[in-house]
Amino acid sequence: MSQNNMLAMILAGGRGSRLHDLTNKVAKPAVSYGGKYRIVDFPLSNCANSGIDIVGVLTQYESVLLNSYVAAGRRWGLDTKDSGVFVLPPREKADEALDVYRGTADAISQNIDFIDTYDPDYLLILSGDHIYKMDYEKMLDFHKANKADATIAVIGVPMKEASRFGIMNTDGEGRIVEFEEKPKQPKSNLASMGIYIFNWKMLRKLLVADMKNPDSNHDFGKDIIPTLLGEGKSLFAYEFTGYWKDVGTIDSLWEANMDLLDKKNELNLNDTSWSIYTEDVSALPQYIGPNAKVERAYITQGCRIEGEVRNSVLFTNAVVEEGAKVIDSVLMPGAYIEAGAVVTRALVADGIKVGKDAVVGSADSENILLVAKRVKGVE
Repeated sequence: MSQNNMLAMILAGGRGSRLHDLTNKVAKPAVSYGGKYRIVDFPLSNCANSGIDIVGVLTQYESVLLNSYVAAGRRWGLDTKDSGVFVLPPREKADEALDVYRGTADAISQNIDFIDTYDPDYLLILSGDHIYKMDYEKMLDFHKANKADATIAVIGVPMKEASRFGIMNTDGEGRIVEFEEKPKQPKSNLASMGIYIFNWKMLRKLLVADMKNPDSNHDFGKDIIPTLLGEGKSLFAYEFTGYWKDVGTIDSLWEANMDLLDKKNELNLNDTSWSIYTEDVSALPQYIGPNAKVERAYITQGCRIEGEVRNSVLFTNAVVEEGAKVIDSVLMPGAYIEAGAVVTRALVADGIKVGKDAVVGSADSENILLVAKRVKGVE
């Protein structure tokens, strides 16, 4: 257990349906990002860098790949005798047809015995599907300094977008006085990041009561936080100012990848003081052919480029053959663009082949095209 006696639980059981075919067989936190990473690498690396050495990952839908991936705690240095990453799927319930987590709070409730094993003073709860870097130890220091019962990380969003989020209304000292879930007329732009620190003994009592309540949604936003506010507990908003992206849609996943092309991007995946750890995939060095044209691109190891790449992000082992063009696009691991094909404003899924002289996507399209099935080329 970390010196601050805080245990982390990562909620990684979302269905990720807005990512369409990308999450048909792979859980959302296991989706590829940023050339060589997976989304779940970010909360796990944040935990490792913050000195949190016991992490539970709560998995559910299409979790075979995710379970095996996170079980290898050595990737994040969480595999010593005093540390570990633990996969926690839903428990079997005799009175229910499916083994599922009924909500975010129920996911924690079903694992009370796991948490009790370590007897933490504080419980850190994280979403498993956001891209960001954060020092949770600093958030805990803030929590302690304010003698809070719960602390919720928030980020300022444009006021016109605030109605899409859970919004925290605070007083002048950062104390949360009201929580509104997706308000039509928001009073504040402080959006919940889905990152919570709770005093464990207090939360435990509340979860046990919530489990017995037939009218509850068993959800932190809908039930637990409103109950705490109703009981007059001390809740504080911890304001985060760095890079943060919810990659819940094809467009937002594309945007998060394209952000890496910006030299002023706050995420900075090359920052050795706060490394994001991932699977070490063996691949050849990238190869740029003599006739290739590359302009403003993020290219990962194993890529082979013989054609033209502009304003695009290429993941491990992506291939662009001679005469092919990739413009304003993201090629996921192993994507293969055959000779003469043109790919514009698209996200090409893992291992997908775009055939010879095929044209996919358009510079004028409002939304990003997901290419998740093989595109036949000109015969």
